[in-house]
Formats: sequence, structure tokens, C-alpha cells
Amino acid sequence: MLPPELQPPPYRPYTSPSFSSPNFNNVYSPKRNPSPSYPNGNTTTNRRSQHNSRFNPTSFAHNARIAVALVPSAAFLLDLGGTPVVAALTLGLMVAYVLDSLNFKSGSFFAVWFTIISAQIVFCFSSSLFTSFNSVILGLLGCCVCGFASFLIGVWASLQFKWIQIEFPTIVLAFERILFACTPVIGSVLFSWATVSAVGMMNASYYYMVFNCVFYWLYSIPRVSSFKMKQEVSYHGGEVPDDSLVLGQLESCLHSLHLLFFPLMFHIVSHSAILFSSASTICDLFLLFFVPFLFLLYASTRGALWWVTKSEHQLRSIRIVNGAVALVIVVVCLEVRVVFHAFARYIQVPWPLNYVLVTVTMLGGAAGAGAYEMNMIADASSSLAFTGLAVFVSAAGAIVVGFPVLFIPLPAVAGFYLARFFTKKNLSSYFAFVVLGSLMVTWFVVHNFWDLNIWMAGMSLKSFCKFIVADVILAMAVPGLALLPLKLHYLTEVGLIGHALLLCHIENRFYTYSGIYYYSFDDEVMYPSYMVVLTTFVGLALVRRLSVDHRIGPKAVWVLTCLYSSKLVMLFITSKAALWASAILLLAVSPPLLLYKDRSRTASKMKPWQGYSHAAVIALSVWFCRETIFEALQWWNGRSPSGGLLLGVCVLLTGLACVPIVALHFSHVMSAKRSLVLVIATGVLFIVMQPPVPSSWTYHSELIKAARQSSDDISIYGFITSKPTWPSWLLMSAILLSLAAVTSIIPIRYIVELRMIFSIAMGIALGVYISAEYFLQATVLHILIVTTTVCTSVFVVFTHLPSASSTKVLPWVFALLVALFPVTYLLEGQVRVKTILADSGVGDLGEEDSKLTALLAVEGARTSLLGLYAAIFMLIALEIKYELASLMREKFNEKGGGGIRHSQSGQSSDSGSSFPKMRFMQQRRASTVPAFTIKRMAAEGAWMPAVGNVATIMCFAICLILNVNLTGGSNRAIFLLAPILLLLNQDSDFVAGFGDKQRYFPVTIVISGYLILTSVYSIWEEIWQGNVGWGMQVGGPNWLFAVKNLALLILTFPSHILFNHFVWSYKKRNDSVPLLTIPLNLPPLLITDVVKLQF
Repeated sequence: MLPPELQPPPYRPYTSPSFSSPNFNNVYSPKRNPSPSYPNGNTTTNRRSQHNSRFNPTSFAHNARIAVALVPSAAFLLDLGGTPVVAALTLGLMVAYVLDSLNFKSGSFFAVWFTIISAQIVFCFSSSLFTSFNSVILGLLGCCVCGFASFLIGVWASLQFKWIQIEFPTIVLAFERILFACTPVIGSVLFSWATVSAVGMMNASYYYMVFNCVFYWLYSIPRVSSFKMKQEVSYHGGEVPDDSLVLGQLESCLHSLHLLFFPLMFHIVSHSAILFSSASTICDLFLLFFVPFLFLLYASTRGALWWVTKSEHQLRSIRIVNGAVALVIVVVCLEVRVVFHAFARYIQVPWPLNYVLVTVTMLGGAAGAGAYEMNMIADASSSLAFTGLAVFVSAAGAIVVGFPVLFIPLPAVAGFYLARFFTKKNLSSYFAFVVLGSLMVTWFVVHNFWDLNIWMAGMSLKSFCKFIVADVILAMAVPGLALLPLKLHYLTEVGLIGHALLLCHIENRFYTYSGIYYYSFDDEVMYPSYMVVLTTFVGLALVRRLSVDHRIGPKAVWVLTCLYSSKLVMLFITSKAALWASAILLLAVSPPLLLYKDRSRTASKMKPWQGYSHAAVIALSVWFCRETIFEALQWWNGRSPSGGLLLGVCVLLTGLACVPIVALHFSHVMSAKRSLVLVIATGVLFIVMQPPVPSSWTYHSELIKAARQSSDDISIYGFITSKPTWPSWLLMSAILLSLAAVTSIIPIRYIVELRMIFSIAMGIALGVYISAEYFLQATVLHILIVTTTVCTSVFVVFTHLPSASSTKVLPWVFALLVALFPVTYLLEGQVRVKTILADSGVGDLGEEDSKLTALLAVEGARTSLLGLYAAIFMLIALEIKYELASLMREKFNEKGGGGIRHSQSGQSSDSGSSFPKMRFMQQRRASTVPAFTIKRMAAEGAWMPAVGNVATIMCFAICLILNVNLTGGSNRAIFLLAPILLLLNQDSDFVAGFGDKQRYFPVTIVISGYLILTSVYSIWEEIWQGNVGWGMQVGGPNWLFAVKNLALLILTFPSHILFNHFVWSYKKRNDSVPLLTIPLNLPPLLITDVVKLQF
């Protein structure tokens, strides 16, 4: 962090309530809120004003801060719980969303809590905590921690309901306090648990300590409550009342104790067998206590110890005295635990001088840094002491690493310039330090590594040394470049981008190379994965800080964010090109989000040519990254993806990457939205259908060719001939044509000729697809099937968008469609039998095998034809039902609108302001039927109800036949098939007497009639299909069976009649006849031998 004195006043950074640093306006500061003193010694007035902070219902302002801990914790719990927990959460949250959409807020609130409780119960039974820990106590403790984390997630979700804030303000404040009090404790435990699960238990105590420090900084430093009115701060003269803070003194004290003692206690419990086995283990105990203690003292500069005292002088004394003692202990322990343990080979001074010089170097450097941070360098004498300490420490450090004695003044001068930079704020002194420091770093690298003839990660050690030296020099130069005037900030951007590129290159070579193991130990990797994560987040935090301080521009932020974020791809895909491919893809996708942030300015909006340019760059980037996409799909599926899948994913990624462009910058352009929907739909269709794709579309890559043409696969499986999948292109074309027509990309709504071409093309594509996919052997039927689909397409399109003459032609089209049904059905059987017998070479139909084969083939093909025609008639019935309902609605709107205008003619102009809008909407609806008015439809389209009824009845009849063929006449199927009759329309021929009240009567009467007829048929089949012999003549068991079940069937007639009469009339009966018929249903239910009677 740069000292405040080095920041120019006009560009002093705004400190936001971010994760890295707290908001000084929202925290308790001893300077802002000292203990007040009054002449009369009475503090009652101040206390009363502090305890009267008013509640302000608003959105929860700390959502981002809470999400840092609870969102990863929730993801970890889902990973532990597995699919059952995900299913329970998905179902429950869907219910909560539906209730919230229905404006049932309390129901949505309880649904969220019920979902969390249910998911936790499922978690307890589905997770393997007890078997993983191999201990009942640890398993119960783990379940309790996970349950408490779920409770915190529920509390956080409860704060998002505004009605709870209004109705229960006390509970809301308690919820907020619970979140801030418990999240750091539970979050550090779950984060440490997840880290230990990933990397092992070796350094678990240090992981726990680090997460404790992070969450202490996020939640334990005093924050103003999100629900206290901001006017209270100004009311108290800028002082923050104690009751406006989220946490009280007790919670702050417990957090401090948790920070200091819990990592140490965890280490003692988990390493009790080796606590005092060596000096390193003893140093671990001191480090686990005094490092958090130093962190606590530093956090006290942000108000962390406000609960101890409010006197700034006392806090300063606590920081200096305790910090000095803790600093000495930490430095000594780090020497033993880290320096002499891992870097002893680079210390060129003999014992005991090595311990003395290392201690002087580390302790002197730490003391100087601490003194400067505590603002103790304030006068000439302290500046002189600080400069002398820096010179001495630099010279001692150079001697430790073996720097030539003749050149010892060089590091001493570097230390002098560094101290002069901090004391005099002289920027040229810093660059002098950078030059001298670069020389020393170069000497150290050359002296220790240059002569080693070693190859690592596919490059020599000398090349690696060059990259390291260049990266270090850039890292040293960037802080000085950041302090240059604002007009030279491009130098800072160039330095940061160069440093990020070098870091990405080095990490990519070391992490993704296959032979990067340390010597011969295969289990110890030179560059572990946690270093990739650490450098990524440190880089992103640095970029954010410099952006907030206005040290770098938005373009540099864009480039650096993409470079650092792309490094995370290495954790999942080990390809050498994955990092650069993902970086290019992010650079192409992210400009709408990172470069055009300020929506309030017109300049931040894209121009059309910029939108086209960004879309083209995105498409090219996705195509350039096809190998990375291929490897990602291969990693996900466990096998090489097909060409259609690869192309579909590329198209889908292109469409999704263009969503920010359209949503943020061209939301008012309907053509852009429609094109985007079409591109995304194309990608989804490619993924789902995976049509055959020419190799030139997806290959042009040796990697993909090698994966597709593996010699092992050929030697094992040979050359496999797959089923032709080219018909899927026809189905995709039909779907895309329909989508283009619906989104008005193809203007069939206004051009009749184009409408005709569209309907014929749709019919041909679907007909050829159906013929090639399901009726490939019956070649003669292809013409009939294509004709059927063309007639269907023409009928549906022109019924939905009629023309001037379509109403005269469409009945004949439907008649042709009905006539094609029996012809195709009968002809299919004849053609299929001849084809099968001709292929088998058998001309005699008397052979049993040939007959059976032919009959089975004919039966299967005819079943497919029945399904096709059932779907066609269902589509026609639905379309006619929709159009008739639309006509009725239009007619009602016309009558209603006229009545309203007539009744409101004497009203004021304000009350009639809505009528121009109503007339405009009516004109807009009428314009969708060009050259064809509603009245003309009523006159010339009177055939529609009759055609719809015919289509409905034929669809229902075909479905009954399919039920008999596929299920053997299931009695339950009628309850699913009978609702088809709801598509019947009131006409003048078939159902003239049916009104709106009787729309359910056909359904119920058909169900009753079907059950009665099938019951009679079951009785008849049971009697006459068997060997009855003398039974029916002299009163045997079959005769008794028939009489009994027929009598039971007759007993059900009154209930059927009464129920259907009620559905017809919808009139309430005042007599007790329905109650008297209820006992008649008990005998059929209990003693019948026919199952259908029980329905």
C-alpha cells in the first residue's frame, strides 16, 4: 500500500467498502468518536442520542461481503451432498420462485427455509462424512458445521425479503448481527476443510490461520449496519454511534480471541504427537499465535480494537510495545522455520556469523517497515535512523547471499536511495533503487543458476533465468511508474501488461509441461496449483487497486483482467495452448462488460460498426480456440466429441458471448435480438442433433485429426460404418426456418408469395426427413409422405396467416390430407410386404417365417404412420382452436371497445387518454392479417370449426388405435387421451348444441362410454375366447361370471349418468339422489372380476 503522502491530492484514491480494505466512512474510528466530556459530567444525552438510531428498510448493503464466504461454502456443501442435495434444492427453489412470482411473499419465504431444511436433512443421509472421517464424533461435528452454514445461508436469504424488513425490523437487525458474528467462524472452518481436502493435511493449521485473518478483516472490523439511517452519521457530527455498528463489544472480543487461539489450538490437537520434537515444530506454535497477533495489531489501525479502549494514545502504545515483541518472535521463528530450512544453500556466510547477519537483516527490515507503517518516521532524527538502518540492512543482506565484498557499497547505496524515497518522497531515488536492485538480482541469478546445464519444462535454465530477471525488474519498476504524472500512466500499463504476459508464460510452461517434477520425486511438483490461484487473485487485487486509484485506464484493466483470469484454465485443461486460447477468448468477449461500463454517457455505448466488429472478433476467437474447446469437451465427456457437437459448442459460445453486446448496447434493436436468438438456437440444435459435419469445418488441426483417427481405436474396433445422419440437417433447417419466421427475420407475415415458398419448403424438409429416417425401405411412400407434410405445412401456415383466397383453398387441402391417410396406410403395408419378400428371395407367402417377418414389419411401420397422422391432426386441431379463440377475443375487444367509448364519451380528456392506445393496439392486431378482415373470416371461414372437429375426432380415434396396438388397450390411457376432445369447437353440424358450459362433457362421456364398452368386451372375451363347453348351457361358472359382472356394471350406470348430467348442465342438485348412488359403487369396487369396473 502506498503511503498517503505519496498520493497527489487531486487523485487521492477513493477507498470503497471492498474486500481488500474497509470503508473508513463506515467504520468506527477513535478520532471520530472519542469519549465525550461535558461540563456538568452528564453523558445521558449522548447515550440517548446514540440509542435512538432509526431503522431504515433498504436493500442489504453487505451482500457482496457476505457472498465471499457463503457462496463458496454453499458450493462446497453441494459437492459434499451430491446429486440428492442438488435435486432437493432445485425443486424447493423452483417452488419458492413460483410463489414469489405470484406475489405470495410469505409463502416464498417459508419455501426457502423449508428448502434449506430439506436439503440439510438430505445432506445428512446422502453425504459420507462418517465414513470419510472414520469417527462418529468428527462426523457429528462435521454435520453440525454444515448445518450451521446452511442456517447462515437461510439467514442471508431472509434479509433479501423487503417485507420482513418492514414488518420485523428487530429480527432483521438480529439476522444481520448473526451473519457478521458467525460467518467468519464457520467460513474459515469450511474453507480450511475444502483446502485440506484438495492439498492435504500437512499445513492445515496455516491454512486455517490465513482464512481466519481474511475473514477477520472482512467481518470483524467495525461496519455500520445496512439498516440504520445514514442521516444518523451527520446528526452526530460525523461520529458513528455504537448502536449503529453491526457487531457489539462482545462479538468483537470473541472474534479477536478466535483469531488468536483457534489456529494454535487446532495445531495442538492435530499434531499433539510431534509438538516438541524439533525446533521447527516449536516455531510453528509461536508463529500460529504471533502472526495473527501482528495482524490484529495492524487491523487496530482500522478500528479493530475499539472494544478495548477508545483512547488513541493507549491504542498506539499497545501497538508499539506488543508489536515489537511479536515482531522479534516472528522473525526468529521464520529464520528457523523458513530461511535456514529452505534457503540454506544460498547463505554464503559460515556459522555463527550467518545467524547473526540473517537476524540483523530480517529483524532490521521488519523493524523499519513497522516503524514506517506506524508513522514513527516524522522528524530529522528518525529519518536519519531509518536511512542508516536501511543501508545497514541492505549491506548485511548482500553479505549473507555472498555478494562480492568489493561491490558491497552497491547494495548499501540501493538501501540509501530506497530510504530517501520513503523519507523525502523523491521519485528519482526510487528509480535509482530499481536500477541498483536490478543489478543485484541479475548477479544473484547468474551467480547461482547460469552455469547449470539443465532443461526444465522444455526450455533451458538460462532461458528461464532471463524470464525471471525480466519479470522481477518489471515488478520493481511498476510502483515507481505508478507514481508518475497521470499523462504518463501508459508506462504503468505497459509494465503491468508485460509483467502479466511473462508470468503467464512462465506458469504455463511449468504447470502444463508433462515432465516438470522435482528431481526423481513424482509426488512433489515444482509449481503447485495453489501458486496459480494465489498469483491470479493477487494480480486481480492489484489491478483493482490501481484502477480505483486511477493509476491505469480501463483498457489496461480489461487486458490485465483477461490475462490473470485465463490462468485459471490451466487448473482444468493441461494443454499448452489452453491459457492463450482462453485469454484471446476473454479479450474478445469481455469488452462490452469492461470497456463500456458507464451507461450514463452516450460515448460508452457501442456504435453499430463497433458491435459488428466485436461480434466478428468473437467468432474468429472462438474458431481460433477450437482446439481448446475440443479438449474441454473431451475432458468432460471422456471421449472425442463429434464434429457436430464441436461446431455446435463453437456456435453456442459465439452466441452467448454476443449476449452482453446486444443486452447492454443494442437492446432497442429488435433485429439484433432476433439474430442472436437464431444463432443460439443453431448452436443448441447442433449440440442436440449432432449432424454429420465435413472435416473442413472442424478440423484444420492436427490435434483433432489425431484424436479422431487413433490407431488404437482402429486396431481394436476396425473401421466402423455408422448410420447415415444427413437427414438431421433437414430437421435443423425446418426448425431454423420456423424460428426465423416467428422472429420475423423472414417476413412471411406481409408477403404472401414468400409465405407459400416458406410453407412448401418446410413441408418438403420435414417430409424428406421423416421418410429417410423412419421409412427408408418403402421408397414408393416417400412421395405420399412428402405430400402429406407439405399439405400440413400449407394448412397450418395459411390458417395462422391467412391470405385473400386461402379460406377457399384450405378446406380442400384438409380434404386431400384426410384422403391421403387411408391410402398411405394401406399402401405402406403392401409395399413393405413386397420389399421384405423380395429382399429375402422368397416368393412363396406360405412360409411361416416370411409371413411373421412381413407382418411384424408392416405392423411397426403402420404404427409409425398412425403416430405421424395423429400428430398432424393434433397440430391442425390446436391451430384451429387457437385461431377461433383469437377471433372471439378480437370480436369481444371490438364490441367492448365500442361500448366503452360510447359510455365514456362524456368523460374528461384525462380519462379518455387510454382510448388512442386501445385503438392503436386494435389497428396493430388487425394489421397482422393483411387484406383479410375479421368479418370476412367470419363469413368465408365458417369451415374452420367443422375442420377442427374432424381433426380432433380423427386424432382421438388414431390415439385409441395406438393405445390398443402399443399397450393392449390400457384402461388408464383413456384419462390421458380423452382431454384431446377439449379441442372440439361449436359448429352447425357435429356439435351444434354444445356451448361453453358443455366443453368438458365430451371428455367425461367418452371416458364413461369407453370404460363401459371395454368392460363389456372384457366380459365377452373372458367367456367366448376360452373353451366354454357346457358352462353356458347349464349354468356353469362362466355363466355366473357374466351375470355377476354385468349386474355390477349396471350398478355403475346411475353414477355415470348423474356425473355426466352435472357436467352438461353445471346445475347444483338439491335432492339426495347423488348420495343414494354412492353405496351402489361399493360392490363393483370390492367384488368385481373386471378391473375396468373399478374405475
